[in-house]
Amino acid sequence: MKILVLGSGAREHAIILALRAESSAHEVLAAPGNAGIADEVAIAHGPDGAVLNAEDPAAVTIFANEHAVDLVVIGPEAPLVAGVADALRERGIPVFGPGRAAAQLEGSKTFAKRVMEAAGVPTGRAVRARTRDEVAAALDDLGSPHVVKADGLAAGKGVIVTEDREAALAHAETYLPSGAVLIEEFLAGEEVSLFFLSDGDTVRPLSPAQDYKRLEDGDGGPNTGGMGAYSPLPWLAERFGSEAAFVDLVSETVAEPVIRQLDAEGTPFIGLLYAGLILTEQGVKVIEFNARFGDPETQVVLPRLVTPLSELLLAAASGTLEDQPRPEFADLAAVTVVLASEGYPAGPVTGRPITGLDAAATVPGVHLAHAATARDGDALVATGGRVLNVVGTGEGFGEARDRAYGALSAIRLEGAQFRTDIAARVAD
Repeated sequence: MKILVLGSGAREHAIILALRAESSAHEVLAAPGNAGIADEVAIAHGPDGAVLNAEDPAAVTIFANEHAVDLVVIGPEAPLVAGVADALRERGIPVFGPGRAAAQLEGSKTFAKRVMEAAGVPTGRAVRARTRDEVAAALDDLGSPHVVKADGLAAGKGVIVTEDREAALAHAETYLPSGAVLIEEFLAGEEVSLFFLSDGDTVRPLSPAQDYKRLEDGDGGPNTGGMGAYSPLPWLAERFGSEAAFVDLVSETVAEPVIRQLDAEGTPFIGLLYAGLILTEQGVKVIEFNARFGDPETQVVLPRLVTPLSELLLAAASGTLEDQPRPEFADLAAVTVVLASEGYPAGPVTGRPITGLDAAATVPGVHLAHAATARDGDALVATGGRVLNVVGTGEGFGEARDRAYGALSAIRLEGAQFRTDIAARVAD
């Protein structure tokens, strides 16, 4: 199968690693990729010799058609909202990723809340505000801690949770010039990420994961795009009897109703539905939806996947997911730790060299997923905030953590930041 993966982060690198691991017969291409992805597969270029623009619907469609691509996998949210999936489907090219209308489930928090309300999906109260005065009134109505979210895409940085009313107002004012913000009810409890494959009708769940959104140990510091994750979640059994029972509950009360609602509205969701969940005293509620694989959770879910990923993605893209049994996962523990640049998330320092990756990769049960890397001559340099994911697997979380952190200790990046407590709560 010839597969084109769009994106440049660790999520896309993880997808590519999973595809290559299942079969050497796959021809995998990527655009725009990063240094780690380029070491694995060919980078797609347009007729002008430039790297293919993943956010250009026409360019991607022409490339896929001319190169006889069997499946296009869209990793990040921007190409989805740009309508890349729509353009591909119009030409009959199988694509894993929702069209522009369905992608508003991530692209607009207001749209997502409306769909959840119509589908009867449990979530917190929310108020849409367009002015500072409306924000202030909503903050006072919903109370502290305050939750403020940018209504549109914000690369994982559009959310603030704070007890400081002035900080909440300031965050809202940052995004108000671009549109509305949502003031939401604060929900307390454990957070869980759960992915669902959908072909617009049938839903198939993957395995749950938990990520760490705050920059510092003990959930301190600012919110980030994610500093690490682990999977599976053994503590779910304490509350739900088993992980499978939890997954079934969320499938029946969240994923399936949302997919049915979107289909009824004429905007079928084909791709990956990411449900960000919180386990409150009143039950499981949805914090947010994303319209693509989550990062860094993908890096710990896919290494445990036994069912061939390409078969699942193609079945979702071609409307035959009903023929696929529930995906199977290995009884392994997986932990990923994010290595971030100095100054992340506010102002990451870029251009610094990264060394020690060869030594890190020799640790048993470890692989690296590049997030923001490039080649500068013979040197590998950091090009963004979250630079690398060090992924460790093992028979238990103690082993997986030891492997991940052991490999991380071999990597050098001036001013690097990482959390030391990823998956510590479940370590053997």
